[in-house]
Amino acid sequence: MTTQTETPYNAMATEDLQRLVEVAQLITAARDAMSDEIVTRMAGAMSEGLTLLDRLTRNEGLMHLLKVLDRQDTQYLLIALSDAVHAASQEIPAAPPATGGLACMLRVIRDPGTQEGIRLLSVVGKHLSHSLREQHRHGG
Repeated sequence: MTTQTETPYNAMATEDLQRLVEVAQLITAARDAMSDEIVTRMAGAMSEGLTLLDRLTRNEGLMHLLKVLDRQDTQYLLIALSDAVHAASQEIPAAPPATGGLACMLRVIRDPGTQEGIRLLSVVGKHLSHSLREQHRHGG
């Protein structure tokens, strides 16, 4: 009477064979699920996606913006901006409506955060104006 025991090699081969069977079943199921309509829609979506990608990569202004957005200092600004937008979206609905009037405006203007915000917008506006003038001067 002979007893057969699986060696570690046979166990690995059995596991590999089982994985191969599972992959084959997955491919078969995917092939069965692919109707002509799905294939047509996927091809259309891929075509539209490639067209959009082509347009985006030909846009000089967008490519310049993406280069600037990739810089670390710009990343800090974007993170701060997204945090500020989130905080404002939480703070504004929870605050009572503004009462209006000159006294209310003076309270808002005295807030250091308001002053920093105005300063930020002023600096961005200054650089935007300068850049636009330079582009027009150079025919850009």
